[in-house]
Amino acid sequence: MNKRDARSLSPEAQEAIRHKAVKAVLNGKKQVEVAQIFGVTRHAVGKWIAAHRTEGVEALAAKRRGRPTGGSLKPWQAKKVSETIQDRLPDQLKLPFYLWTREAVAQLIAKKFDIELSVWTVGRYLAQWGFTPQKPVRRAFEQNSEEVQHWLTHEYPRIRAQAKREKAEIYWGDEMGLRSDHATGRTYSLQGETPVIPGTGQRFGCNMVSAITNKGHLAFMVFRERFRDDVFTGFLKRMVRQSERKVFLIVDRHPVHRSRTVKKWLTENEKQIRLFYLPSYSPELNPDEMLNQDVKSNAVGRQRTHTQDELLSNVRGYLRSRQKRPYVVQSYFQEKHVQYAAL
Repeated sequence: MNKRDARSLSPEAQEAIRHKAVKAVLNGKKQVEVAQIFGVTRHAVGKWIAAHRTEGVEALAAKRRGRPTGGSLKPWQAKKVSETIQDRLPDQLKLPFYLWTREAVAQLIAKKFDIELSVWTVGRYLAQWGFTPQKPVRRAFEQNSEEVQHWLTHEYPRIRAQAKREKAEIYWGDEMGLRSDHATGRTYSLQGETPVIPGTGQRFGCNMVSAITNKGHLAFMVFRERFRDDVFTGFLKRMVRQSERKVFLIVDRHPVHRSRTVKKWLTENEKQIRLFYLPSYSPELNPDEMLNQDVKSNAVGRQRTHTQDELLSNVRGYLRSRQKRPYVVQSYFQEKHVQYAAL
């Protein structure tokens, strides 16, 4: 006599089989034996055991079959969901998600209005509301929003007015490390065959410090050693030497930028250069971060280097090409978070 396929059973009968199968395995029977007894696959028994270990007996409960039947959202419900997505993150609403995915939005709708929608329906709603999938900007919890607002409305306008009075040029500076194994972008390959890109097994890197203006000027220095006081003061000397006007340099609060050695040198050269500091934990306010991304993506991530000298040469060459294209440097200031610095 042929065994009945368990998939044809009612949800309640399937739930009973799951409970019995898990109990049999816990009592010492092998999963293969249990699968034969209940007319299911060995893989199914393994999934039930794993689910039981992580979620308990609730994981074995019967689930409703077919497409979710919840109808559609009313206009006021759709507006409420849209506003919630814009104002809050899933974990703030005690949802088991970090980002707003279709699954997260579906759970939000089920939680608020007891309406179950498929991820495809949720995707169509999101498109109607003007939402698109995007890579989020990471922002530190430690950032002080009041300090950021003060910078935008008072501090930077004050610096800009002072630069105009003193006929100084405002630069935005930053530093970063570069690694030979940094990769970006994608490449085409046959489905199911992960592409392999040959490269050196050695890891090496270099560092760079740069500064840009909204007029398209770019100053940089690429070096092997660590970013220390003497390296930074060397870069500042180079900027002063190359600039025809007084330099106002805006940087983050890196310890080197605020070291005793750097402050001493700045005091000795205050007629030629001044340093200003961005709010803490606010890299998105610095236009020079756009240059950093450009260099990582195009000078490092898309070219294979075999030696440190080759890496240094590639980065220097790419930065020199950017110096010859001031309109590209100016375009960095069009990113929405740094548009305030374009004036």
